[in-house]
Amino acid sequence: GMETDNMKRMTLGLMLMMALALNAFAADDPSIKGQQRTSIKEAMQAHIDQNSVNGHYVIYDAIDDKVLKLKFEKLHKGVVKKTDYFVSCADFHDTSGKYYDLDFLVVEEDGKFRALQGGVHKVEKKKRKYHLEN
Repeated sequence: GMETDNMKRMTLGLMLMMALALNAFAADDPSIKGQQRTSIKEAMQAHIDQNSVNGHYVIYDAIDDKVLKLKFEKLHKGVVKKTDYFVSCADFHDTSGKYYDLDFLVVEEDGKFRALQGGVHKVEKKKRKYHLEN
């Protein structure tokens, strides 16, 4: 009848909302905050600067087997912790204007943060899988 249809629709709506919330949440861990969050961002920025030539971040892309030279756009707000690493993204463009989303691995040693490396997470809208679990 009418009531069960409404219940089904509501349940479905709720499940969808939860799935969306979970997805949005996955990109950021609010417990990483304050000085720790600032330090992670600074470590990423320092890594990008140190590995840039003529304003382009240089990274080897093992999937496409080529060296990329990418123009830095901006750091993402989100930070998550995966195994031993803090992970956060940044937006870049190549010389032809193609969009790249790079993930950076950041570690903490003796209270100091440093980004170890960047990895291509997305090209245009195409995501790539990778695993950080040992």
